[in-house]
Amino acid sequence: MVVIKEGLSRGAEEMPCTVELVCIGNELLIGKVTNTNAQWLAQRITRLGGRVTGAIIARDEISEIVAAIRYALGRNPNFILTTGGLGPTFDDMTLEGIARALERPLKLDSGALAMIEQRGRRAVLEGRIKEFHLTDVHKKMALLPEGAIALRNPLGSAPGVLIETQEIKIIALPGVPSEMMAIFSEGIEPMIREMASNLNYFEKSLIVKGIGESGLSPLIDQVMSEFPEVYVKSHPRDSETLGRFVELHISALCENPKNPKSVVEKACLRMLEIATEKGAQVREVNEEDIRRESVS
Repeated sequence: MVVIKEGLSRGAEEMPCTVELVCIGNELLIGKVTNTNAQWLAQRITRLGGRVTGAIIARDEISEIVAAIRYALGRNPNFILTTGGLGPTFDDMTLEGIARALERPLKLDSGALAMIEQRGRRAVLEGRIKEFHLTDVHKKMALLPEGAIALRNPLGSAPGVLIETQEIKIIALPGVPSEMMAIFSEGIEPMIREMASNLNYFEKSLIVKGIGESGLSPLIDQVMSEFPEVYVKSHPRDSETLGRFVELHISALCENPKNPKSVVEKACLRMLEIATEKGAQVREVNEEDIRRESVS
């Protein structure tokens, strides 16, 4: 059986636009919350033509956040994206951690404060709260590392934050997924897209039944040697009705004018050809069918 899912996008300069992710929150480390933010960002950045080179989860502790930021800085990416820890409570420490990592003071930012106040006033007009007054709790969210710029949050109170150091852009995003996505789409995606303007990305997934991962391994090597632009990653899966099978994720990131879609499609056809020769059962199944199967 073969399932094909695909997506086409544009992306990076001659060297890929590189991104490090730092996800902050005890809830991620105790398993209370699934780290969907990292998955969404990695997927979105990849489809823009960028390359996520690493991801860290840090506890809600200043020393841990400082260590994570400094580690990411040492890897010299184009961007460091943090998620979580921008709110008003005692354990929201991300901006203080970034400030300490950069050895910069925190300063009350008038732009961030204006955004927070505007959001509060709107909540009153919309009837979601009775009244709004700026308090020290609100001001905490407007304490930014020196030299930082507040980024508009169209869905929440805590602004995103952009800080530049040594040609690296550090961008702090809220942990609430909808807010994180909104700020990324409005303010961050254009920056990554611009930096990733000369590469195109394309991907497909083939789900193969009838050959195990060990049997597919030499076929993967063969396809990657015939199509050096592609990367093939295997994922063993299970479902109640289909039993065990292997998903092969085949992708390519190519410089203009080379078309990664053509390269990936040829690699997929070659994989299907040699897998069938080895006894694989092949039929198409759409993504809705896979979701209903509850594939692990």
